[in-house]
Amino acid sequence: MSKFGGTPTQGIFGATWGTLIVATVLLVVTGMDIPTGMNFWLSVASGAAWAFGNVLTIVAFGMKDSSGHVLGSAKAMPISTAFQITANVLWGVIMLGNWPSAQSRFIGAIAVIIILIGAYLTTYQEQKTEGNLDLLLKAVGVLLIAQIGYSLYGILPQYTQNTDGLHMFFPQALGMAAFGLGLALFDLIKKQDNIFAKPVTYKQIFSGFFFAMAALGYLVSAQPAMLGLATGFVLSQMSIVGATVSGILVMHVQKTKKEWLVISIGLVMIVGAASITAFL
Repeated sequence: MSKFGGTPTQGIFGATWGTLIVATVLLVVTGMDIPTGMNFWLSVASGAAWAFGNVLTIVAFGMKDSSGHVLGSAKAMPISTAFQITANVLWGVIMLGNWPSAQSRFIGAIAVIIILIGAYLTTYQEQKTEGNLDLLLKAVGVLLIAQIGYSLYGILPQYTQNTDGLHMFFPQALGMAAFGLGLALFDLIKKQDNIFAKPVTYKQIFSGFFFAMAALGYLVSAQPAMLGLATGFVLSQMSIVGATVSGILVMHVQKTKKEWLVISIGLVMIVGAASITAFL
């Protein structure tokens, strides 16, 4: 998504419609039923909530400091991941009864703290400037608002009845695509910005294909009968490793040896602590 560029609206439109294409193909190939009633609408709302959170995250990707340096996915994703893990683990443990024993909650809490420290280390810069700090603080504000959408994305499917993540995938993709289309039409009407006439909009659909694979895996694994929200979500966030490293390499972000060392330590902490939650 960062590599293709374009506006946040183009990014979210491409990602959501790419996801809907994959969900439609899956629906046709498997012939599965679509959830009805409250299950359908909870899934649709969950998808729309994800799109809301993601468009703000894309905004954070493109934020610049006073010198014109872009924040990028390598810095934005660890911050977003830290917020998402904290919110979803708290909800899973307090409201849904994940990690029921005192011992598992204690170990889980330590693991989450280690993950947060690791996420912080991935944003390390050897030479900090006032502009960098201001940019980071602004990004934190945007990503905190985005967290509302991401939290609802993980929480709402937990309240469906007699269905599973595989069946929820299509209506969830509908909610995502509806939000993406609504945002595109808003830009067209209010800003006179016709994203449908720009090639980069359709390039972004490829990013949606990749997200669809990730979302489907998460939806299935986070069900109460499998890993549950707390563990399933924490493990799904291991994408931070790929997002951080690829964000640096693909976007040609220059890093010193010390920065690479600190970032690597942070990523190892995240993966190690998240792995522990799989046994709780």
